[in-house]
Amino acid sequence: MSLYREVEAFRVDDEMRRVPERIVNDLEVRIRINGGLEQRFTASPAALKEFATGYLLGEGLVDSVDDIRSMDITENLIDVEIESEDLEIRRELVMGSDCFGGWRQRVEMVEPVDSDFRVRAEDIFDAFRRMVKAATVWRLTGGTHVAALVTGDEFRVFEDVSRHVAVDKVLGSGAMDGVNFSRSFMVYSGRMPADMLIKVVRAGVPIIASNAAPTSSGYEAAGKTGLTMLGFVRGRRFNIYSHPERIILD
Repeated sequence: MSLYREVEAFRVDDEMRRVPERIVNDLEVRIRINGGLEQRFTASPAALKEFATGYLLGEGLVDSVDDIRSMDITENLIDVEIESEDLEIRRELVMGSDCFGGWRQRVEMVEPVDSDFRVRAEDIFDAFRRMVKAATVWRLTGGTHVAALVTGDEFRVFEDVSRHVAVDKVLGSGAMDGVNFSRSFMVYSGRMPADMLIKVVRAGVPIIASNAAPTSSGYEAAGKTGLTMLGFVRGRRFNIYSHPERIILD
C-alpha cells in the first residue's frame, strides 16, 4: 500500500473550486504477542517490523532484540513470539499506561538514563533541517509525524500518522542495527507526553528535542528519568526543560 493517495477536495478562498489533494494512508495494525496479548494501533503501512521491534522494546515487553524469538507479518497482523518470564506483569503496565496516572508507576520502574553524552546546539538545529528535508510524505500531505535518530554520522528518519509509532519505528530500526543509543539523540515533531518519553528512556537515548511542547506528565517524567528534553525548537532557539548539562552552547 502506498503511503498516500490523491483525492478530490473543494478549496475555498474567494470562491469554491475543485482541486486535487494528497492525503496520507493509514490502517489498523495488530500486534499479537505469544498467541494471546493483542494490541491495536493506527499506523502508516510501512516499516512494520521496525515498528513492532521498537514497540516491544519501548514498552518494556522485551529487554533486547535477542528476546524476540520470531516475527511474522501478514498484511496488518504482526505475530511475535517473545522471551518473557513475567509477561503478565508487563502486560498490566502496558494496558494501564495511558490513563489514571499509570505512567507514574512505569516511571518508577524505568532505569534512569545513564549517559555523559553531550550535543552542540548547532547539531540539533542541523538535525531538524535534515529531518524536515527527509520527511517527503509530510511535505506532500501534511499528515505525518516525523522522528529521527542521530548517532555520529548516522541519521535515520521515519514518518507515521501516529507520533508514538514514528518513535517506535526509529527506535526499532536503531535496535535492529545495534545502535549505541547512549551516544545518540532524537529529534521529533510532536508533543512530548510521559508515555512517549518512557519509550526513549527505556532505549537509553539521553536527549530528545521537539518543535512542539511537553505535557505536564512529560515534564515530570523527563526530570525523574534523567532525560534531557528540549521543546519549541524553531529557527535558532529552543527551551530546555530538564537536565540542560548535556547541551553545548557555542
